[in-house]
Order: sequence, then C-alpha cells, then structure tokens
Amino acid sequence: MPQEVKYRPNIGAPRTAPNEEPAAERACDFRPVDTGFTKEDAIAEANRCLDCKKPLCMEGCPVGVNIPGFIRKIREEDWGGALETIKGDNLLPSVCGRVCPQENQCEGKCILGRKGEAVAIGQLERMVGDMASEVGRAPVCKPKCGKKVAIVGSGPSGIACAGELAREGFDVTVFEAFFTGGGVLTYGIPEFRLPKKIVKREIDGLEQLGVKFEYNSVAGRLFDADELFEEEGFDALYLAVGAGLPRFLHVPGENLPGVYCANEYLTRTNLMHAYDFPVYDTPIRHGRDVVVFGGGNVAMDAARTALRLGAQSVTLAYRRTEAEMPARLAEVHHAKEEGVKILELSSPLRFLPGPDGFVSTIELERMELGEPDASGRRRPIPVQNSEFAIPCDVAITAIGTRANPFAELCADVKLNRWGLIEADEDGRTSNPKVWAGGDIVTGAATVILAMGAGKKAAASIKKELLGE
Repeated sequence: MPQEVKYRPNIGAPRTAPNEEPAAERACDFRPVDTGFTKEDAIAEANRCLDCKKPLCMEGCPVGVNIPGFIRKIREEDWGGALETIKGDNLLPSVCGRVCPQENQCEGKCILGRKGEAVAIGQLERMVGDMASEVGRAPVCKPKCGKKVAIVGSGPSGIACAGELAREGFDVTVFEAFFTGGGVLTYGIPEFRLPKKIVKREIDGLEQLGVKFEYNSVAGRLFDADELFEEEGFDALYLAVGAGLPRFLHVPGENLPGVYCANEYLTRTNLMHAYDFPVYDTPIRHGRDVVVFGGGNVAMDAARTALRLGAQSVTLAYRRTEAEMPARLAEVHHAKEEGVKILELSSPLRFLPGPDGFVSTIELERMELGEPDASGRRRPIPVQNSEFAIPCDVAITAIGTRANPFAELCADVKLNRWGLIEADEDGRTSNPKVWAGGDIVTGAATVILAMGAGKKAAASIKKELLGE
C-alpha cells in the first residue's frame, strides 16, 4: 500500500542533480548520458513542488499532462498511480521525459523557476515512465465502436493519435515506410539521448492497446487515400508523415564525398548500425576532423555522434552566436562538456577536395549580427574580406528540413507554398475525411508539439465519426 507522506513545501531546497555519466567516458560510446533519478531522488524532487492552486506548469505542456497530480502520487510513493496519471494524457512518458524542451514548456512555467530552479518535471516523468514494466497495469480500452482509422507515419504525432483512438475503441492501423516504428524517435535521435529499447517498449504498449502496424508501407506508392477508404473500408485518415527532406547549403563542393546531410548521417548510425560496420553492412565515413553546420538539436546530435564514431576534433559552425542557438540548453551543455567546439558567426563558402577526392577543407566567412529577421533573431550579415579555412574530412549539414512528398501523393489535400499541409487547430484538412498533424503541418518542431497535434486530431476524428 502507498505510504502516507507528510509534506511541507521547501522552496529553499536545491534542484536534485541529474545522474550523468562522466563526459570523457560517455563521449566514447553510445551509453545514455543520464541514468535517471532513483526513487529517492524522485521523492526528494517531488517534495520541492509547491502544489500550486493554479498550476502554470500544465499550461506549458502541449498535451496537458496533470503534472501536480502525478508529482503528488510520487510524494505518496504511489508509483502505479503516478504512471496512470501521466498516461491519462501522455502515452509516451519515457520518451517525453528525455527529449522534450522542458525549459521552454512545463519547467519554463514553474513558479519556482522565477527566482530559483524549477522542479525537474522532465526527470520525474521519465523516471515514472521507466517504471512501466514494474508498476504498469493492463491497458483498458472502450468497447469497439465499429470505426476504422488509418494513420500514415509512426512518428510522435502518428502514434499519439493512434493511442488515443485505440483507447476510444477505434480499429487503428498505422502504415510506416520504414521497417520499424517510431519515426524520428528511432532514426533521428541518437541512442545516448533516447535508447531504442525505450521506443520499442512504447510501440509494444500501443500494440497492447490493439493498434496494428504495417511496416515497409510507403503511402502514395503502395496505396492512396481513395484505396484506403473504398477498398480497405477506413472511415478516416490521419497524415503524420513528417517533414524529413533535408535543406542544403547550396555552396560549391557540397556534393563531395564525405559531405552528409544530418538526416542521412543520423539514420545510417541510429537505425542502420553504421557504427558497427562491417558487422552491419551500412558504411559511414569516420572522420578525424568533423564540422557540423547548424545550431539546433539535430546539429548537436550529429556533432555528438561524430565524437562517438571516433572523431578527434568536432566543430559546430553556426552563423549566429551560441545565445541564438535553438537547441536545448542541456544539449549544448552536454556537447561542450564532451568536447564539441562551437565556432560562432561563421558561414560556409565552399568545400574543397583533397587528393583522394573526399572533402578535406572548408572555406568560411565571418558574420556579424544585424537587425532581427522574421524569426525574431538578429540576421547574420557577411563581413567583407573575412574568409578563412579549416581542415575537414567529414562535413554534416543540419540546417533544417522541408516537407516529405508522401502527403501530396497519398491524399487530395491543400498544401501551402512550402509544401506543408494546410490544417486547422484540430488537424482537419481540405479533405473532409483526412486529418493531418506534426511536422507536415507545422514544419520541423518538437516531439511533444507533434504529439499534441496527434491528440487534437484524435479528438476531432472521434467527434466527427461518433458525434461525441
């Protein structure tokens, strides 16, 4: 039975420190950076929560997790209750606890963070999620409602929508182009940030809810929306195909051997085991001097992966300053701690080959910051006659992505000028039987925002098909 715990808020208590592996050791392999809270850590951190009457932390959560509720259960040492409280709103706590930008969302709204350190909500969510095999209870779904929904894409948005609908009694099938589930959670996020066994466990949990997964199924090639509706009998379709086509620098030499886009580099490593060639037959060039272009989480993932593949020098070149980088603060901190060097205010001009034809040198130019652009950040402007060169035998571009073509091939839906699907707040598209959400609607965003879109779409589909 859960123990009754006397509780008095202690604003002065320091935030419980994460249990991180030593930087010099973890940078040599793909072990998780952080081993997570112990039960004792979790209880100590939960006792920092003020249990606010108006929990602003919940306002910062795109999926509306009852944060004070699950923290209260942790204080009571009711671990099963804590897990059920989270899963009432979020079916992927182990994932979100690891990769969500909590500092900009739930923890960013925490009252304690205004004058000190916010409650470590992400660490608590992760810890409870990781206890699922120990304290999880059999999933409960409503009786079958007789409606079928097809979902294209098994990334965060697709599986969030699938889980919500399955709990409501829908017959749900997820069509995935790859041979395994998880989307960007599997091919994009490295093992040291999100172990693949965690993603598999969450996918297995969805299968326990009755969700069916059809792998190696490329929407728009093997089938389209009309075939799903007319031949397979689906009542609705949710498109969650992501926006995974890379953007390029468009500078001379970008097509040289040894120059990768981050999508390819990370997919080869994360999903196709290129780090273990020739045991797995996916080759990848292990550079000595690696340069990564970009300042987001994907750039950090690529840079830190390069270290783990044996690079002696990894430089992250960014055309603004570190202060403007969109990456999570924790990722920047971990990258620098592991030895990644940040080259601020620098932009590539050209890639030059060596005698073997592979890239060997990058010419760059210095930048300075001008007036803010559409993103609100100060626009980088080239400094005249500021060219310089650095050695590089592997270069990785991580400057963003654009829309996949599968949505246009699969369904008759209206697209905007960037090729993204036009959808309302509930995910409804111009086609009354098709919903869409995640990066294919918003452009590249976070895991939790994609999941929030999946939840909203599921609620809208339920209302449309069942009138509830």
